[in-house]
Amino acid sequence: EVQLVESGGGLVQAGGSLRLSCAASGFTLDDYTIAWFRQVSGKEREGVSYISTREGTTDYADSVKGRFTIPSNNAKNTVYLQMNNLQTEDTALYSCGVHRGGYGGSRWPLPGLYNDWGRGAQVTISS
Repeated sequence: EVQLVESGGGLVQAGGSLRLSCAASGFTLDDYTIAWFRQVSGKEREGVSYISTREGTTDYADSVKGRFTIPSNNAKNTVYLQMNNLQTEDTALYSCGVHRGGYGGSRWPLPGLYNDWGRGAQVTISS
């Protein structure tokens, strides 16, 4: 059974950092693409970053480039989202999703591409 579990959310001041974790089970990271999305109540889910460990590729939304990175640890079967210089507009529920199809490439920000999701971790940035 494919399962994703996020952790690491919390409340930080603007300019601070957080690291989210997405622990995967039921598959190995090299099998599929994993992405981080975020959603604010009343708005659509937004793609933040993705990683394909098999292809060795990552990408980021323009809004987080230079501030966020998406490292992974294959031994722990976990993908992280390292978030630095956080701003109030980064406040959202962050979720990880897994795309169990072929290489998604430039389609990675499309939520419909992903087959399974974690429950999410709330990130709140105070000014």
